Amino acid sequence: MGDLTALAGAVRTTMVDMKVDSTTTTNGGTIRREELHHPDRLRALRTVALLLGAFLATSACTLVTIVLLRHHTTLVTAAVWIRGGFALGSAVVSYALAVRATAGSRAAYRRLRIVSAVMLMAIVTIVSLPGTFPLWLKIEQGFCGLLLLGVVVIVNGRQLRTLFAAR
Repeated sequence: MGDLTALAGAVRTTMVDMKVDSTTTTNGGTIRREELHHPDRLRALRTVALLLGAFLATSACTLVTIVLLRHHTTLVTAAVWIRGGFALGSAVVSYALAVRATAGSRAAYRRLRIVSAVMLMAIVTIVSLPGTFPLWLKIEQGFCGLLLLGVVVIVNGRQLRTLFAAR
């Protein structure tokens, strides 16, 4: 449980420290601080980071649960192990992309749009296929899907698309 508290603290600290200099140079160009720190855009970016932090924490808890239930073969199958590891890995990558996007990286923003949509589609598939995963994992994945739906809606919204549009 101490690890999860440390993870939550790190997420909070990262969200507070999401600041950039007067300009941020990225592979796709430069985003001026005034553009990046517009209140609505900053709120959108922080919300994305918060949702992905919750996705990361949920995925970490799920992997801990998988380890604890590893001897119950009806609850933890090989597919559950694979999905648990993949979900945690994708949560880490997504959160890192969100942090970089918040710092003004257009490339990270583009990748976050793609990765979040692909993960959401994978979760919808997992939840909808009968018999492939135990009910407890489908419920957890449904919760993660709701978090990612929020991310997909926000990162594809007009505020962020306008901010990160190639100039």
